[in-house]
Amino acid sequence: MLDVIIVGAGPVGLFMGALLLKQGHQIRILERRLNKSHRSRAIGIHPPALTELDRAGLSAPLLASGVRIERGVAYSKGKKIAELPFTGDPDFPFILAVPQPVTEQTLEQAVLALDSEAIIRGADVRHFADDGGTVSVRAASPSGEHTFTSRLLVAADGAHSLIRQRLLPGLPASSYPDSYLMGDFIDGTGHGDNAVLYLEPEGIVESFPLPGDVRRWVVRLGVSADGATAADLAALVQARTGAVLDPESNSMLSPFDVQSRLAGRMIHGRTVLLGDAAHEISPIGGQGMNLGWLDAAALAPLIDASLRGHAVGRQLQLFEKDRRRAAARASLQASLNMALGRPLPPPVMAARNSVFTYALEFPTVSALVERRFTMR
Repeated sequence: MLDVIIVGAGPVGLFMGALLLKQGHQIRILERRLNKSHRSRAIGIHPPALTELDRAGLSAPLLASGVRIERGVAYSKGKKIAELPFTGDPDFPFILAVPQPVTEQTLEQAVLALDSEAIIRGADVRHFADDGGTVSVRAASPSGEHTFTSRLLVAADGAHSLIRQRLLPGLPASSYPDSYLMGDFIDGTGHGDNAVLYLEPEGIVESFPLPGDVRRWVVRLGVSADGATAADLAALVQARTGAVLDPESNSMLSPFDVQSRLAGRMIHGRTVLLGDAAHEISPIGGQGMNLGWLDAAALAPLIDASLRGHAVGRQLQLFEKDRRRAAARASLQASLNMALGRPLPPPVMAARNSVFTYALEFPTVSALVERRFTMR
């Protein structure tokens, strides 16, 4: 019998697996997809998550692969209106930008180095049951159905988590009047390693550096951007910011809408919801993956203690309370980030930007904003 089954081999499930394997536990990570995803959505690794990755011995290859963003710069109508340093953390004074496939590859290599059989791809979980002492999981695969039994089950299967849907059917989602189109292009802006926000009356444009002289662009829209092309995104960016992108250099394009869903409970008997399965928040601000990693870092020692026979009921209650509070805070910050990017009449936008510029001149305000943006 296994100690823990983890459903989902995304960044959160892989990190959870690496932590448990380092503690000496027998695990399996069940992943529905047969092949790895090459889509790069989550890119920002914040200082608190870097601290946990470093404690687990996993930060070095990511630091070597990423771009260190030490500053955010805001523009409006071609004029720089504010700067915000991301240098408040003494150990990791930056946000690290790493393409998601690189992050997942790094974590997967760490897992497989500890147990070459830990990850099972093509395992589509269809059913699970908790009998009070063990959890059984039935998964379909190209070779047929397989049943796994473990002492605990961790659901890290994302925002559309089947396990959450079974445990919390009908959990409502909050929708927002925001849609986005993002894409990666060769960087010709001269902004270097700075993150850039263009606060424009038509809606925000965000821009982040990536390795290989690539820059990610995110444009706020009022309607879904399904069917949009790289040329469409380049035209939007140029119209709002003046920056010229080469559509032929586009390497990733993804439209997305936004919703949030916060589970009232993360712990259900011998099953724990983790990351997006427990708290789906807006990707604006890049907090979701980091939130899941911090969930895993807080949960791993409690699982270890429980599997070794220690009573951890009280600690689990505190874990759930703390992580739900962190998720609510992250969700609020994401909502504020989206509000910052919505269209405004030009005079109102100019007045808002002036207040923003003035406020950030005060060190206490700047430090508070930096802590919010870096999840410290």
